[in-house]
Amino acid sequence: MFESVDSTAEALQNNHYIAERSLATTVYLALRLNKPLFLEGEAGVGKTEIAKVLAQILDTKLIRLQCYEGLDVSTALYEWNYAHQLLQLRLLEASGASRDEMESDLFTRQFLQARPLLQALEASANGNPPVLLIDEIDRADEEFEAFLLELLSDFQVTIPELGTIKAVVPPVVIVTSNRTREIHDALKRRCLYYWIDYPTFQKELAIVQMKAPDVKPMLARQITAFIQEMRRLEFFKSPGVAETIDWTAALVALDQQVLSPEIIQDTVGVILKYQDDIELLTRGGIPAILDRAKLLVERS
Repeated sequence: MFESVDSTAEALQNNHYIAERSLATTVYLALRLNKPLFLEGEAGVGKTEIAKVLAQILDTKLIRLQCYEGLDVSTALYEWNYAHQLLQLRLLEASGASRDEMESDLFTRQFLQARPLLQALEASANGNPPVLLIDEIDRADEEFEAFLLELLSDFQVTIPELGTIKAVVPPVVIVTSNRTREIHDALKRRCLYYWIDYPTFQKELAIVQMKAPDVKPMLARQITAFIQEMRRLEFFKSPGVAETIDWTAALVALDQQVLSPEIIQDTVGVILKYQDDIELLTRGGIPAILDRAKLLVERS
């Protein structure tokens, strides 16, 4: 399935992911070169979806680490099972074990609880490496970025009490960022990089028709054109492809055949999540934007 760029693009499309040739090329190279893939772009443009689709194509496990402020090693990599260690310590004391024997028995793999990063390294031992998704790395602290460098460069981690644990077969690693802050160059250098932008009209229309096959052709074109015209406004958070798909599903559920200013106003909360953005859309004139969208449909 990943013998060439063309077969990679075909495999993605067969699993409901439409990718430009440049993106398919980057995915192909990441798989062939065993390099992590760093995907950056606005929220909702399909970065996380690539990891899900690759896991589906490869028929392997998807291991996801959702990043957030304050994320640390005990949550991301491993944690010692202190309750079991305490029980073992009491048993060793009762048996008269020496201090050295206690330390060697307490800090062993059986007392280590693997978190997503360690799970991904150890899961490859069976010959079917998982897809490791490190999602929204820009939400984590810079210290956590530094911690990831060893894993991304050598597919290994160092645990002070046990030593170095290295993947038998490197997992497929996808790192995503919504660019709420800049990611350090040291992390990016260890990855292949790709920026996923908002799609063109034709690509977004194809995505809508693929993800919502029940939508009427004219409604699909109007939805796509309206979203495209909306993105021209200076929103705090412009709608992504995910919002386009959600809005399409909502309009289909409401049995709409065509867009109207009234139905747009009634369902605007599906595509915009901030009141300031909703007010901006209203001030921009929903009928005027809809008229421009209809012109776009006619031209395309």
